[in-house]
Amino acid sequence: MKVSDILRVKGNTLYTAQPDQPLADAIGFMAEKDLGSLVVMAKGVVSGMLTFREVILKIVGNGGQVGDTLVAQAMDAQPLTCTPDTEIDDVRRMMLESHARYMPVVEGSMLMGVISFYDVAKAVVDAQNFENKMLKAYIRDWPDGSASEGEDVKL
Repeated sequence: MKVSDILRVKGNTLYTAQPDQPLADAIGFMAEKDLGSLVVMAKGVVSGMLTFREVILKIVGNGGQVGDTLVAQAMDAQPLTCTPDTEIDDVRRMMLESHARYMPVVEGSMLMGVISFYDVAKAVVDAQNFENKMLKAYIRDWPDGSASEGEDVKL
């Protein structure tokens, strides 16, 4: 399974922020839309990632105030990224190793979407459920005569 499979299900709505935008505005937008992250774009290119983790760290660093902080001062300027062709297992490993909850998906310099750890976990669980159903159907339709009455079938 690839990242493109997740993006196909999620749709193509993208929420972004600008580096020179006031952090307070970005936080308000995130709260209004119930978003955990915004991709920060500068001149059409991903320049960072703003998540509530970065917001909280910046507010704590500012003594509990947002103040005149700009998005660029709070964002992760080097976020992990992946491509639509990246395998889900690779994304899962990268996100676990770096404790990332959100990852921009880029193709060349174009932003294609954002996937969350929830999206990855859901895709893995859905794939496992499908595989389990297929295996159960295969076992249920086991050819007659392959095992005697009362004999255990070894798989």
